[in-house]
Amino acid sequence: MSDTQVFESNGLTIAFSDEGAGPALVLVVDQGSDLDALATLSHLVSAADFRVLRIQTNRAEDVFAVLDHLDIADAWIGGHGSGGVVARIAAIERHERVNGVLLLGVEFYAAPLAAGIPVLIVQASDDESTPPANGEALRDATPGLVSVVTIEGGGHRFPETRAGETAWAIEDYLDWD
Repeated sequence: MSDTQVFESNGLTIAFSDEGAGPALVLVVDQGSDLDALATLSHLVSAADFRVLRIQTNRAEDVFAVLDHLDIADAWIGGHGSGGVVARIAAIERHERVNGVLLLGVEFYAAPLAAGIPVLIVQASDDESTPPANGEALRDATPGLVSVVTIEGGGHRFPETRAGETAWAIEDYLDWD
């Protein structure tokens, strides 16, 4: 597992971790969670030849500040719950640096999707905070751009409680191995 690092940007302190090597995937943690919430998922995905950054922020510009700090030109940007909202905003604001968006559960009221950028939604069948209907509605509204994988059980914390299944869904979709 990777250690938490701290980066200062525009007077703000941003906590992040950096693990693995290969194409980059950013995971923004859900509001109220710490970096450890996605540590197992990050470790599993990084073991499959991915470079995974976990970032604790509620601002899209912080994502790019960390990417710049680490000299990473582009990445898939994702997040769990409210972290997915940050990912969606990041894709809109800096679409040229975003290869795709990964949503671990879909917030009902969120930023729109960036035009032309692929989206993978991984969701839990019994998530009451970000119910599966949200992901299905987003897929139905943007056919051909959004793919949905539903994991049975797990609740809202499925990236923690079902980390193996979540990691497999991500690796299978991205097919980087």
